[in-house]
Amino acid sequence: MARIAHLPDRAVLSVSGADRVSFLQGLVSNDMTAVAPGTAVWTAFLSPQGKWLADFFVFADPEGTRLLLDCDAGQTDMLRQRLSRYRLRAQVEIGDTGYAVHAAWGDDITPPEGYPAAPDPRLAQAGWRFLLGHPVPSPSADDVDYDRHRLALGLPAGPRDCESDKTLLLEANFDQLNGISWTKGCYMGQELTARTRYRGLVRRHLLPVTAARELPPPGTPILSGAATVGEMRSSRDGAGMAMIRTEHMHDTDLTAGGHALSVRVPQWFTLPAARPQ
Repeated sequence: MARIAHLPDRAVLSVSGADRVSFLQGLVSNDMTAVAPGTAVWTAFLSPQGKWLADFFVFADPEGTRLLLDCDAGQTDMLRQRLSRYRLRAQVEIGDTGYAVHAAWGDDITPPEGYPAAPDPRLAQAGWRFLLGHPVPSPSADDVDYDRHRLALGLPAGPRDCESDKTLLLEANFDQLNGISWTKGCYMGQELTARTRYRGLVRRHLLPVTAARELPPPGTPILSGAATVGEMRSSRDGAGMAMIRTEHMHDTDLTAGGHALSVRVPQWFTLPAARPQ
């Protein structure tokens, strides 16, 4: 049975105008030419130095006149301001939409007609995302249920799991979750992203962790013995996300806040092959 939840911590910005595709193409990590009705793209917006600032899903609206950015609601002002800095002479307008973001997962999902909807491009198991004019009146789940679902899959949740101007895309597994195009050409922050991939410089990864009790808050150090080997990110009900140094992801003596935890490596995750330096 399908479960549908309104996600009140998400908002939707629009990018309209004749240059909307080329404008975003030069700013974000994924290929904007792949966005089409029924096909969304997950992408990141980076600093010029190649560090994560935000990520969002990009939809095409049914009329074909706008790109719609499903983003963290707390980042809309920042995104609007930063994207506007790069408009220059591009024929684009950046605005609000009022759309309500929904996630659907499980069996027998029926996309709504007349609204932007697409499978979650990160993982098939994640389900679908819908942009509706208002929250569904009788949802079969809520945002807490969805949070448990995405934690079980090991999916990052924007600023809850990534640190602004610090996290690298490959640390947060954007390369393994279809968040980067390696063939699209230049975009802001591309140089560091490409160099990190080529040189195999990823020394830590964002991975799901579990514990027998409630996990400690974000920022809590994760220890292996007496050594700090990671840091907690978001969590709920004994399941969470943590940034862990790669060589310690299989340690059996990990603790955070004085209590034991373990890394649960998802099936989709693989360590990158070592490359010559």
